[in-house]
Amino acid sequence: MNNTNTVKFPLLEGILEMSNLPLKPMYTVHEVAAIFRVSTRSIQKWMSRGRLSSRSMPGRAKFLSQDLEGFIQQSCKERRK
Repeated sequence: MNNTNTVKFPLLEGILEMSNLPLKPMYTVHEVAAIFRVSTRSIQKWMSRGRLSSRSMPGRAKFLSQDLEGFIQQSCKERRK
C-alpha cells in the first residue's frame, strides 16, 4: 500500500499487494499484463473491445491507476449479472 496509509485504489492496491508490485501513477501494456497475469495480447483485445481504456501519451498506450481501478470495478459488476 502507499506510504500515507490512505487507500485511493482499494481493488488495484489489493491485487498489487498480492503480487508484491508497487502502486505507480502510470502503467504500460506490459505492466498491466503482469498485474492481471495475462498476455499483452489479452490487454490489447480488452482495449479494442472497449473493456479497458488507455491514455494517449508520448510513446505507447499508458494506463493510469484510476483507469485500472475502474476496470476492476466494472469487472466485478459484470460478474454479478
